Amino acid sequence: MNMTSGSCKSLPKIPYKFKYLWVCCASVLACSGVAFAQDESDDQQADAYRINPITVYGQPEADDSETTVAKELWVGGKVATSVLDTPAMVSVITEKEINQRGASTTEEVLQYSPGLVTDYYGSDDRNDYFSIRGFDATTYRDGLTLGSMRSVREDPYAYERVEVIRGANSTLFGPADPGGSVNFVSKRPKFERFGDTYVSYGSFDSKEVGVDVGDTVNADKTVAVRFTTKLKQGALEYDHSKDDSQLVMGGVTWQPSSDTTASLLVDYLGRDSTPNSGGYPLDKEYDRSNFYGEPDYNKHDVSRTNITAQISHYITSDLKLSSNLRYSDLTDNFGYVYLYDYTGRTGSDISRYYFGTDSSSHELIGNTVLQYDASFDRIDSSSLIGLEYSDTSNHTKSVYGSASSINIDNPVYSGVPTIGSPYSKNDQDYKNKSAFIQQNLSLDDRYILTLGARHDYLDLDNRDINGVKTSGDFSETSLRAALTYKVTHEWSTYVSHVESVAPPSIGVKPERGEQVELGVKYAPESIDALFSAAIYDLNKKDVTIAVVQPSGVIERQTVGETRVRGLDLEMKMEVADNFNLTGGYSYMHSEVVRGTTSSGTSQEGNEFASTPNHSASLWGYYTLPIETMDVGLGARYIGSYYFDLNNTAKSEAATLLDAAFKYRMNKSTNLTVNVDNLTDKQYVVGSGTANYYNPGRTFNAAIHYTW
Repeated sequence: MNMTSGSCKSLPKIPYKFKYLWVCCASVLACSGVAFAQDESDDQQADAYRINPITVYGQPEADDSETTVAKELWVGGKVATSVLDTPAMVSVITEKEINQRGASTTEEVLQYSPGLVTDYYGSDDRNDYFSIRGFDATTYRDGLTLGSMRSVREDPYAYERVEVIRGANSTLFGPADPGGSVNFVSKRPKFERFGDTYVSYGSFDSKEVGVDVGDTVNADKTVAVRFTTKLKQGALEYDHSKDDSQLVMGGVTWQPSSDTTASLLVDYLGRDSTPNSGGYPLDKEYDRSNFYGEPDYNKHDVSRTNITAQISHYITSDLKLSSNLRYSDLTDNFGYVYLYDYTGRTGSDISRYYFGTDSSSHELIGNTVLQYDASFDRIDSSSLIGLEYSDTSNHTKSVYGSASSINIDNPVYSGVPTIGSPYSKNDQDYKNKSAFIQQNLSLDDRYILTLGARHDYLDLDNRDINGVKTSGDFSETSLRAALTYKVTHEWSTYVSHVESVAPPSIGVKPERGEQVELGVKYAPESIDALFSAAIYDLNKKDVTIAVVQPSGVIERQTVGETRVRGLDLEMKMEVADNFNLTGGYSYMHSEVVRGTTSSGTSQEGNEFASTPNHSASLWGYYTLPIETMDVGLGARYIGSYYFDLNNTAKSEAATLLDAAFKYRMNKSTNLTVNVDNLTDKQYVVGSGTANYYNPGRTFNAAIHYTW
């Protein structure tokens, strides 16, 4: 993690922020004692709640598209199990919840999940920006890391659910930052006929059309297909912006018997957009519509194609073999001119700089997993062993330099700046070979012991702009251990210890994470609901920092350490057929335990950037008694946080409101209206060489037709 000083927000997003905390832990497990006092008749029904199997490798069979309370977790098949029995704080945002809130970006999908901070770069729209427990989140698609594909802004229309697992997870998923992971679960063919289409119009003249259809194609219904597409044309809230995208996705699934399933998915995502507005001056609040970049240069063109193959086969009723393979191809070209303002500036002329990168990436990743389930009298056992391989190549060329200044009172654009020679050019190859194992043991469906280990062997090669070749080999092992106690079939408590290894860089030691978490979950039988609470202590060691030597030379050393301690609370409830609630609260205390900036300034005791101590959210959706109209209302509270590692300036705390409305024209046709930031609250979410504001009020109206 780069701890260089300064806060030039507009330079490439190499995370130089440190994020760590100390939290006063409450006794979360006290409530489990109350549950244990329930009628002992629950114990007499133990056989009815046998786990068997504890872990199911594959996609969960339960369809939760019509509920906001997911019962199963599926992270690429490696940990498909009951959410109640999973020894981690997890959130599943189902298709129903995504549709109710009208979420069209990843930030919008995740912004009601506790422990996550989203959109902390505001009008910088290059990537999806979100963190978990103070660290950048590692992202996956169907359980396979997105890796170099991460720079694409994902389209939620391609996914049937989004899963969040908090805490380090390298044991099953490989190199990752310790805060947690986000897994996007792709829409797959169903063995039934269905269809959904919509047209919409929204803020800034945004127009969309989407189609999602599927059916079986042969007489014995062993082959199913699905086609999903979405076209969008529009703009962003600032002038001279563009926000166009295209999603095309097709899949076919062959299921000749209940023992064998094979799927092939192909998808294309293209974006033609504006990376940011150039930022806003530091001296006062400006209108979000202002644009201080260059219309002819602030461009971002992205094109990504995925081809995914998945197969699973039961060799016997207890032995299952599964395999996943994905090839991805990405081109990502952007350039932008941004403000370089400073406190105390006089006059209306502000300096500007340009930055641009052209890149292409190719990635092949796959795994093979063998699972064996068995029962021995009072014990259920599930054993999982697997191999994973990935091969990624990245080619990047970056330019940077000064551009013409601009008068903020009377902006005059000067066109594409004179681009100098690239300051950076890298050809990188990244190979990872991994072996992992997990063992689950359940005694009387009361005690579940989870043990896991993974070893990653990484091989990195790089050729820089001068043709100099460097390489690095890494051999890292990560461990996981957890104990879950099912007080009753409604209550479970757990304690877990997990480790992570962050993706390494050549020449420095990999950063390692470690987390201890204590949690409790309650899923009452009387209502479709899940309540979760967890306290945790999360550390990241061997953090790479820049240290000024006595000679004045700056050297990178592996001496940093950071920590976050916190509390997460979440509830998801289908209170009745016509009312559901989602809510959460998070407390984080981040701290730099050990570390300095490149200038030699100690950061010890400082908090992370963009990591509020407190955050909370509540979303409710209600069908009115007349049953033809629904209304939804949500509130999000984001506490104050520092803009940089030096802790020199803070954001203001803010509460944002969102609303939704749905009108059923007939059985198949609905009109929906969604409004984000209902009161049009404006505040600074990021600040460096310029200010960046939170997104303003937006609306989207759509007509949906289903069959």
